[in-house]
Amino acid sequence: MIPFDNLIPAAFPALALAHLLALLSPGQDFFLIAGHAIRHNLRGSRFICLGVALGNALYIAIAILGWSGIRDNPQIFAAIELAGAGYLLWIGIQLLRSKPQGDVAAFTTTTAPSAAKQLLLGLNSALLNPKNALFYMSLMAVILGSQVTLPQQLFCGLWMCLAVLGWDLLVAATIGQPRVRALLSRKIHLVERGAGAVLMSFGIGLIAQAGSRG
Repeated sequence: MIPFDNLIPAAFPALALAHLLALLSPGQDFFLIAGHAIRHNLRGSRFICLGVALGNALYIAIAILGWSGIRDNPQIFAAIELAGAGYLLWIGIQLLRSKPQGDVAAFTTTTAPSAAKQLLLGLNSALLNPKNALFYMSLMAVILGSQVTLPQQLFCGLWMCLAVLGWDLLVAATIGQPRVRALLSRKIHLVERGAGAVLMSFGIGLIAQAGSRG
């Protein structure tokens, strides 16, 4: 059995800090989770959090396996960007259609998405975000380097997956609190429309990036 101390590389504090700062920066996953947490509380967003964590886990696994060529292949990366852009535009349009609900009672009774649908939403959001691929491949290569053992890489990968899941669940649980939802009840449509506009801007940005490389 490998001693626990040997599982933690010397660069782990730097990696954990960089990852934490990335988590604190709102992105498409945050707005997706927030929108569902406001409308359906934690019940309707917890599996989205799990899907996002699993999507991150896949990119971390790719980084550990050394498949960094994805990052340097313009065709593959452009395909990921365009697929992600289409997904963000689709979600953004749905949110922009949000209508006033009156009070908190009006939307607490709406049926939450199934666990499978939530999981798929979160997984798609994470996998179709090319920034996730770039972030993890760069982070593992630059901070950890070639001197880090496979068990140490796996430990760091597990840490980051759990950090993503824990943070997203915290965000969903906080936003899904009755008091927060009550405060937002009459403005829910504005919040969702704002989130939709942000997601669509992310999508348009991805299209612009893909076009600039072409």
